[in-house]
Amino acid sequence: DAAKHYDDCYHDYLFAWCNRDNLALHYGYWDRDQPYEQHQALLEKNQVLYDKAGITPQDEVLDAGCGIGGSSIWMAREHGNRVTGITISAKQAAYAREHARRHGVGERVAFEVADFCATPFADASFDVVWALESSCHALNKGDFLREAWRVLKPGGRIVVCDGFLLQRQFDERQWQAVVTCLNGWAVPNLCARDEFEGLLSQQGFTDVQCHDITAQTQASAEHMYKVAKRLQPVQKISQWLGLRTKAQTANYQVGLAQYVLFSERLTEYCIFTARK
Repeated sequence: DAAKHYDDCYHDYLFAWCNRDNLALHYGYWDRDQPYEQHQALLEKNQVLYDKAGITPQDEVLDAGCGIGGSSIWMAREHGNRVTGITISAKQAAYAREHARRHGVGERVAFEVADFCATPFADASFDVVWALESSCHALNKGDFLREAWRVLKPGGRIVVCDGFLLQRQFDERQWQAVVTCLNGWAVPNLCARDEFEGLLSQQGFTDVQCHDITAQTQASAEHMYKVAKRLQPVQKISQWLGLRTKAQTANYQVGLAQYVLFSERLTEYCIFTARK
């Protein structure tokens, strides 16, 4: 389902959300003291994760759930890192390779088709495991963390950025918004913050830190909602004409529903960092 979602929605993301510079399939980071535009905010998210995880140009990074290569290419282009990106979509891997060549970093990044819960890499292969809005796609988040632990070198770091549930009880309208988001983005479930922290500790990670950046993400959620509202007539006509796939229509509906999760504090948005 996740591969189908991203394959079908590739051009939608490039048209309505990101561009060929940032290639970002994630929320942006809006610092209220900086007059960011949407595309700057998407790039800024990479820098925030890079700094929080204490990554250096010498670190070899596994981008677990790399999408179309945005973060991998950014790390190679801006900091000179060697990065391996993995995705379960063969189309995404092909797109990412094309974008890497276009950005002139084809020799510093590699993209492979692999499941981040069961990768083909040897033990202790990477200094950093990076998961930007990707770990949510794991049915069991512990499986992802177990594999991250295995491929990390001793002293290596993991950085995970994602949404986390703030409650388990919802009224009917709220629950419909949650289900729309999960189904529309092919996400099986979301953890609560304490659950994810517990899974990290259970796996053996130390120096576990959680950085709540919900406030810096709110403007991105608002931007997504406004874009979806503007495109509503186009969506309705295209859907009526049979020009939209099921995945594309579901993706569009998330643009409206995700705002409920943020505005009504059903979810929070956090960065976790930890060390092996």
